Amino acid sequence: MVDGEARRIRFHDYAEIYRIPGMYEQLFAGLLQCRSPEVITGLLAESLEAAGERAADLRVLDFGAGNGMVGEELVALGAAVVIGCDLLPEACEAALRDRPEVYRDYLAQDVTALDDTQRAMLRDAGLNCMTCVAALGFDDIPPAAFAAAFNAIGEQGWVAFNLRDRYMDSPSDFARLLERMVAEGVLEEARQTRYRHRLSVAGEPLDYIAFVGRKRGHIDPSWIG
Repeated sequence: MVDGEARRIRFHDYAEIYRIPGMYEQLFAGLLQCRSPEVITGLLAESLEAAGERAADLRVLDFGAGNGMVGEELVALGAAVVIGCDLLPEACEAALRDRPEVYRDYLAQDVTALDDTQRAMLRDAGLNCMTCVAALGFDDIPPAAFAAAFNAIGEQGWVAFNLRDRYMDSPSDFARLLERMVAEGVLEEARQTRYRHRLSVAGEPLDYIAFVGRKRGHIDPSWIG
């Protein structure tokens, strides 16, 4: 019910969900008990502490940012700058509506098709960290887009993301890209753990892999099939 009107919204129709304040949180964080924003940022915090680095020095690209739940955790962690990026303009609108204090900038844009002004903004931000939470493995973010975001952060920067457990062992495009990144030495693992991402609509646990690593080089565009 929305303002007294009965509406039917598909489970993954994120644009419609984001338009209704609080609905995403009620559905995913509440009913389905999604834990990923705090799990990923917590693992990033552990990795920073082990490396003797400070969260206050983080300048983060929150890629696939949605309505800002991960960005909010990053700000709570102490990140100096958080920039959001999501393909859906409704995600940007929801983040700026519900969490106006979180993002310094927010790009509602295909990251592989940025204009000169947008590329300059990312370059001038001095990004040294990228997060990507609950957005990989279902064709929401293709490998080329992930590579463009990864290449936007500085070398020696931090990368934190999650992926459904079954995709880590599958012949998916992203699994192949991740394997190549590690083999070529452009991504160095710091932390990895299996955890319960959330419940399915049937109440069954959905396991994901959380990964935190250090960027050691750029992704070569030729690696993208």
